[in-house]
Amino acid sequence: MDNSNQKVSKQTLTYAAAMLASLLWGSAFPGTRYALQYYSPVSLMVLRFVTASITLVVIGALRKSRLPKLKDLPLFIASGLSGVFLYSYLFNTGSVSVPAGVSSFIIASAPIFTLVLTRIFLKEEIRPIYWFGAFVSFCGLAAVTLTQVTEFSFDIGVFLVICAALSSGIYSTVMSVLTKSYTALEATTYTIIAGTIGTLFFLPVALDELPGSFLCVILIVLFMGIFPAAIDYLAWSYEMAGAKKTANVTVFSYLIPFISALISYIWLRETISLFAFIGGMFIIAGMLLTNVFDRK
Repeated sequence: MDNSNQKVSKQTLTYAAAMLASLLWGSAFPGTRYALQYYSPVSLMVLRFVTASITLVVIGALRKSRLPKLKDLPLFIASGLSGVFLYSYLFNTGSVSVPAGVSSFIIASAPIFTLVLTRIFLKEEIRPIYWFGAFVSFCGLAAVTLTQVTEFSFDIGVFLVICAALSSGIYSTVMSVLTKSYTALEATTYTIIAGTIGTLFFLPVALDELPGSFLCVILIVLFMGIFPAAIDYLAWSYEMAGAKKTANVTVFSYLIPFISALISYIWLRETISLFAFIGGMFIIAGMLLTNVFDRK
């Protein structure tokens, strides 16, 4: 009975971490759009993840985290490059022209890429209901993407955000391997550090732009570094470590676009077209098919 309660408790914490990650990540989209009015995409990337790295190093030191094994360094580099450096560079650059609500819907396609990658590389068993749910969600994402095509002109920013979603899918796949050998804190800390090292190439640009910033903008960037970056990545790693299947928790990210859209409307007064909203409902339908109706 005790073991059963422990399993339920662990699973509850896993889903709670998934919900926390979704809430925090949802705030990152409007936060990025706002900060990009004052910083270049690369400067925002550097400032955000230097803050995240410092935060996680302090937490790791207090918790006495283990150092990574030499043989696992390639995995940490892969997760850092895909989940931090490439993702942030592509997403920040794309977000210059793509509204926060729309970009968040596109990033929600990351679990589809994770689904395919875990099937190919990790050999996870994926039931047909997952594939059908992914297809439904993909149709919704396609509808959202089409809302950014105007007068037969395709916004390159949309393509960059789609590439960011692919990069996020790669990150989730690698992280699901790392969390089998490391705690969520350890895996997150060394991933963020690895990715941040890559961003330091743009440190001179960030230092040049920082002195002219308003205090409120700096505080928003610090918030994004501590919460939607450090704490959010940590929560994501925890849920990946506690999940029975990677696909069971990645579907929570489908909630992020609606959180982002609400914050964007209240804060930035950005709206989403009816067609994009309908596409978002298809995304949620896919989430329900892959998570609620599958009880294996």
